[in-house]
Amino acid sequence: MKAILLAAGYATRLYPLTHDFPKPLLPVGGKPILEWLVEDVGDAVEEFIVVTNHRFFTHFSTWAKGLDYNIRVLDDGTDSNETRLGAVRDIALAATQECDYLVMAGDNVLSFSLRPFIAYSRSVGTSCVMTYEENRLSALKRTAVITVDGTGLITSYEEKPEVPRNNLAVPPFYIYRYEDIRRIPEALSQGLNPDAPGSFGVWLSARTPMHAWRMPGVRHDIGNMASYEAVRDSYRGPDSTGRTTQ
Repeated sequence: MKAILLAAGYATRLYPLTHDFPKPLLPVGGKPILEWLVEDVGDAVEEFIVVTNHRFFTHFSTWAKGLDYNIRVLDDGTDSNETRLGAVRDIALAATQECDYLVMAGDNVLSFSLRPFIAYSRSVGTSCVMTYEENRLSALKRTAVITVDGTGLITSYEEKPEVPRNNLAVPPFYIYRYEDIRRIPEALSQGLNPDAPGSFGVWLSARTPMHAWRMPGVRHDIGNMASYEAVRDSYRGPDSTGRTTQ
C-alpha cells in the first residue's frame, strides 16, 4: 500500500497566512499538519506521495528531506487557484503503480489512528471510505453523504445532496484498490467533477461494492483561520488505541 497526500490546494480562505506557504505544513501541536498523518501510519505504507502545486513544490521537498520516511513529492504543474487540476486529477497523477492506495487530505488532523482503517479495508476486501455522524443539515449539504447496510456496505453515495438521505458524512480519507483507482480516467471522461475528491467515490460506488469505516474520534478540518486557531495549540496527535486525545 502507498499513501497519497493531497496538498495541491491554495488555501485562499487562510490568506495572507497561506499566500506563500502551504496550509498542510502549518504548525499544529508543535509540528506540520502533514507530519502527523505521516507519522501515524508510518511503516504501514511503503511510500508517501505528496501531490502539490508548482508554487509550493520547494516547500514540500525541503520538508520531506528532513524526515526518515519514504516520501516522494509530485508537482502537478499548476501555479494558481484558477488553474488547479482538482483533487481527483491529482489522485490519478499519483496512482500509477499497481497497489492499493490510502488517500488523505493534507489539511486534516485526527484524534485517532488510521491503522484500524487500513486493517478494516483488508478485512472487507473492497475500496473503502471513512465516515462519521454529522447532524447539522447545513454541513451535510456541503459534503458527501452515504447510507450503509448492517455489514457496512455502501448502499447510496451522494456528493453535496440537497436532501440528504442519512447523517453519515464522508471526509476526504479513502482506501482504493488499484483495480478501482485506475478507473479515474474513465470517470473523468464521463463528466466527473475533478474538484471534489468525494465525487469519484460516488461514481465508483455505483459500479462496484464499497464499504465504510466509522471513525472512532474527532477530525479537525482546517479550512479557515478560526478552525486553525482552535486546534493549533491544543492538538496532541492521534492515540494509537483509537481514543480521542483532546
